[in-house]
Amino acid sequence: MSDEPRWLTDRERDAWMALAKLMFNLPSALDAQLLRDNDLTLFDYFALSVLSMTPGRTLRLSELAGQVASSLSRLSNVVKRLERRGLLRREPDPENSRYTTAVLTDAGWDLVVAAAPGHVAAVRRYVIDGLTEHQIDVLREVACQVARNLADDADDGLRRR
Repeated sequence: MSDEPRWLTDRERDAWMALAKLMFNLPSALDAQLLRDNDLTLFDYFALSVLSMTPGRTLRLSELAGQVASSLSRLSNVVKRLERRGLLRREPDPENSRYTTAVLTDAGWDLVVAAAPGHVAAVRRYVIDGLTEHQIDVLREVACQVARNLADDADDGLRRR
């Protein structure tokens, strides 16, 4: 068995470099718009947005972390900050008091509703409007496959412990 890595071909390297550039630049651009217009980071917006679309606008913190692809510790820090701003509150889970839920407040709802049009306009400007319908489908497929690869790797890591 060879210890030589499977180096990327020129085509693969070009694709990887394009994706890496996108991963660094797109979140910054979306953060800038949300910070300028609503004093929210992209991560703040995602957390509030997920809660806004959840029945009762309530979700266990562990489930919210999964929805926004975050560690529970990172989410806890963000939730504390959003709670200080009055945008959400933490409560014991009524079904199991060992868990904590995040509840979107009326102020949080109002802010996410106010932020949504500008955020959607930025997503359209930076991503959607420059693509064909076919490219949008391919983008979704690629993003879902990469996310599955990451989830599978994380699952494998948990099984090895």
